[in-house]
Amino acid sequence: MKTQVQKGFTLIELMIVVAIIGILASIAIPAYQDYIARAQMSEAMVLADGLKTAVAEAYAQDNICPTNGSSGISAASAINGKYVLSVTTAGSAPACTITAAMKTSGVSAGISGKNLVLTMAASSSSGTLGWTCTSSALQKYLPKACTGS
Repeated sequence: MKTQVQKGFTLIELMIVVAIIGILASIAIPAYQDYIARAQMSEAMVLADGLKTAVAEAYAQDNICPTNGSSGISAASAINGKYVLSVTTAGSAPACTITAAMKTSGVSAGISGKNLVLTMAASSSSGTLGWTCTSSALQKYLPKACTGS
């Protein structure tokens, strides 16, 4: 009489594997969602960053903060993207601002309706221009180039 050797996995072993996969997924999914939101928010940074030169040039030549539709800057609604609703230029010298507003639908929940603001700071003594970045979104959603608020 031969004895049969058990082959395969027991129910307990399979349940342990499923539990481990569940725990790993519960950690990975929120981290992935934050990563997606940060990638979407980086579009706002890229679009706003593209207007820095035009704003700085208008400020250097005319000592004004240009608005959309002037100084070669397109209308706010024309500067948009897949996740960005509009990019607006405004402010009063020497604190010119570039504001990128996120869409309210089709974007991650953490950045829906939020904005990213680049503010120009002109130094009258050295003649240099610097930019600071703030946002109404949480720091974890912002690109590394933006310090956040």
